[in-house]
Amino acid sequence: MNRGSLIVISAPSGAGKSTLIREISQCLKGLTYSISVTTRCPRVGEKEGKDYFFITHTEFSKRKNAGEFLEYAKVHGQWYGTPKRYINQKLAKGEVVLLDIDVQGGRQVKKIYAEAVLVFVAPPALKDLEARLRGRKQDPEHSILQRLSAVRRECRSAQHYDYLVVNEKISHALEQLRCIIIAERSRMRYFKSFLKAQY
Repeated sequence: MNRGSLIVISAPSGAGKSTLIREISQCLKGLTYSISVTTRCPRVGEKEGKDYFFITHTEFSKRKNAGEFLEYAKVHGQWYGTPKRYINQKLAKGEVVLLDIDVQGGRQVKKIYAEAVLVFVAPPALKDLEARLRGRKQDPEHSILQRLSAVRRECRSAQHYDYLVVNEKISHALEQLRCIIIAERSRMRYFKSFLKAQY
């Protein structure tokens, strides 16, 4: 069995990353979404075990020290991490795993899995991102300002990514992401065993 592929999707908060991941999971079969662990409180509509695993800072520190995370980062005062065992199990089964993590985590993953594919989703302009953040009415003002101040830093980090998707229109961004995943699935490194067995 061929080893699966790992696709990291990162974006500034409010750039539409979660919507894209939800939509791509519905239109492409065989994708596995990795659920992250976080210390922040659930937002309206978020569910335990579906959107995130919500734990305390103490528990997160315990798991981090035990080496249970593939990557972890502190973002806007809260910790986020990807369970290592879950990812390794899915890749061993040959599955395509989507990781919804920030640019810090993306760089950490790339160091461990050189074959990981990094996709950065960007808003068409800073003013559009600010409008999205304020429009969803989920964050207090100080959090919005904090997030906006981090946008330029995150976008500069996109130069280390493999692909850039500008989310000006969701349908176009979704098609770009779909093409990226299909192309990555077709890379020759995933089919060496197939060719050897057949020819």
